[in-house]
Order: sequence, then C-alpha cells, then structure tokens
Amino acid sequence: MYEISVVMDFSAAHNLRNYKGKCEKLHGHNWHVEAAFVSQKLGKSGMVVDFNLVKKMLKKELEYFDHSYINDTKFFKKVNPTSENIARFLFERLSLKTKKKTYKLMRVSVWETSGSRATYYE
Repeated sequence: MYEISVVMDFSAAHNLRNYKGKCEKLHGHNWHVEAAFVSQKLGKSGMVVDFNLVKKMLKKELEYFDHSYINDTKFFKKVNPTSENIARFLFERLSLKTKKKTYKLMRVSVWETSGSRATYYE
C-alpha cells in the first residue's frame, strides 16, 4: 500500500456550543490540515496521484473556511465547529471527489494548535 499526504493551512474564527470554558467565546486559530491518500498500486507515472491535483482539491475545500467565522457557514450553523467535525466535513467533501479514482482518501487531520489534533477516517 502506498500513501501520500498534503498539508495546507487556513485562518478562521469559531466558538464552541454546549461547552463551558474559554473556547465557548469567539476566538481564532491558524488551522493546519493534512489529507492522506492511499493506493494499492502506482499509476503509469509512478505516483499514487499528482501532489498538485490533491493540493488543488484541498485548497478548494479550505476556501470554504478561510478567513471566516466558521459558525456562520451553512454546515456549521447546526453542527458544533469542533476540530473533529471540521475533519469529518473535509473528509466527506474530499471523498466525493475521489470516489471513482484508483486512489482513495484515507484520513483528514486538523490541528487547532501545534499540540492539538483531531483525525477522521472510515
């Protein structure tokens, strides 16, 4: 099995619902996102998938959040904007784009800080 990953960042604000503590107040992060893709075999080019292609896919999805108040985005008006839910949201969106490919999305990890990460995979 082969695995590649791409890492990108975005900046956004949020506040947590149903939470008692500092994070219930409006605050922001420079979020760090990693998307990992796997394949059992390499394509004719000797790659799982071109890094540039998956970077474009991830960048497009991160534009949904970049410099926003995440709680105001359509999906997160009802869903608590935790790192776990952001990772799941990105995983589901990226999975749709790789459904019929020779590679598949393995996992998405989201860091709020350098020491706090949430990962979603199926």
